[in-house]
Amino acid sequence: MTDPRPTSAFHSANRDPAVTARLVTALDVQAANPGVRRLRAWAHDRLAARPGERALDVGAGTGSETQVLAAAVAPEGDAIGIEPHPGLRAVAEQRAAEAGSRARFLDGDALALPLPDGESDVVWCERVLQHLTDPARAVAEMARVLRPGGRIALLDTDWSTFVLHPTAPEIRPALATVVQGTAAQPDAGRSLAGRLVEAGLTVDHLGGDVLLHDSHAVARPIVRGLGAAAVGRGLITEEQRDRLYAGLDAAAEAGTFHLSVTMFAAVAHRPR
Repeated sequence: MTDPRPTSAFHSANRDPAVTARLVTALDVQAANPGVRRLRAWAHDRLAARPGERALDVGAGTGSETQVLAAAVAPEGDAIGIEPHPGLRAVAEQRAAEAGSRARFLDGDALALPLPDGESDVVWCERVLQHLTDPARAVAEMARVLRPGGRIALLDTDWSTFVLHPTAPEIRPALATVVQGTAAQPDAGRSLAGRLVEAGLTVDHLGGDVLLHDSHAVARPIVRGLGAAAVGRGLITEEQRDRLYAGLDAAAEAGTFHLSVTMFAAVAHRPR
């Protein structure tokens, strides 16, 4: 998990290059997760961006999905990624150039998108709402820039579905508190349909997938971060933390370790 502290829109305040490098690494690891790949494919299939359309990716990150949209709307269409973090935006621009993609990237805020009303045929927004203090306003902005008949795909995590095994029953509530405290909207995933309906959109498809983590590839830093945060907040003792680490390390060696969280998706359209 990265550290998604809420700002007016995205977590964009820290522009340290070292932080940018960690964000890029985290996003690349997440993008390689089979569950993320399956859910993205599911959502793109139902969003069905077509040649000649105008596509918008809100919170583009490294620009991977902006490139997918650019390929779908080519050769006459246009795909724009909105990304307020300058370091991530630079990475997205560089990767698009290296791939020969026509994806473009703009600085912008999810709460005030730099586009006129009805500008976009399709909108993509992945794992952004969990970081926002006002997600309803962000979805309303996406609805504003969507043309009548246009489509939108929202994808986000529900942190209450986080599962870490094995853990002692007495420390599970503490770990849950830490996990849910890392996001401004920890239940963003379950709220997608409601956000879309509130913005006047019609929900067409709902989906989800479980993101299982490889204990050797990503779990160790996540587990260490959880344990340190729980001790720092006085939720567990150092002894409990050490027992947690030892038990999870043993489970990883035995092949019985489990770490997962569920991500959901909703695809909707703006009525004509």
